[in-house]
Amino acid sequence: MSWIDKLVGRSPIKPMQEHMRAAVACASEVVPLIEAMANGDDAAISAQRAEIDRLEHKADELKHDIRRHMPRRLMLALERRDMLDILDCQDSIADTAQDIAELIDQRGMHLPPNLAEPFRALTAKVIAACEQGQRVIGELDELVETGFGDREVARIEEMIGELGRIESETDVLSDVAARALFALEDELGVATLYWHQLILWIADLADYAERVGNRLRLLIAN
Repeated sequence: MSWIDKLVGRSPIKPMQEHMRAAVACASEVVPLIEAMANGDDAAISAQRAEIDRLEHKADELKHDIRRHMPRRLMLALERRDMLDILDCQDSIADTAQDIAELIDQRGMHLPPNLAEPFRALTAKVIAACEQGQRVIGELDELVETGFGDREVARIEEMIGELGRIESETDVLSDVAARALFALEDELGVATLYWHQLILWIADLADYAERVGNRLRLLIAN
């Protein structure tokens, strides 16, 4: 048990890091889901949805446990509200991955050939953003144990800056995917709306990861 745990009882930091790992694991399963769509494999799509549902349920259990045991007052610059805000952003990653899987499975969506590469590129980049967000949260215990030391703060600020750069790249790839989609609008008809929603939700994974970093940046600033 770290000195933080000894001082304040059950520290939420390690559980928060575990929850972020669970949320990112959930989002990462979107990659093979996209491949299943590209292959027109309904069985693989259903299997991926089941796996994402399982991981999202695990993340939910961790979230509820953290909320139940979150101390009313944390130490140093940490506030309960700040930690819960970060937790909500992390949870949105898992929830959105589940939304993506549900839509794809329920509608039996198979990727048209012209959309396969734009979707692959976008998905790979948003997962990179989620993984960077996980690395940022992975520094939270070190941040506290060093007493918000200048060196550790600078390190985290640099990592959050990199997260912002990756998220900006997802915006570009999201635009590329949307343009490829709208080029098929006559062919897809009303289904274009569902495909566009899917692009937005995939891009949202990176947005929520960036929000995790931004919430931590605000915590440090305060």
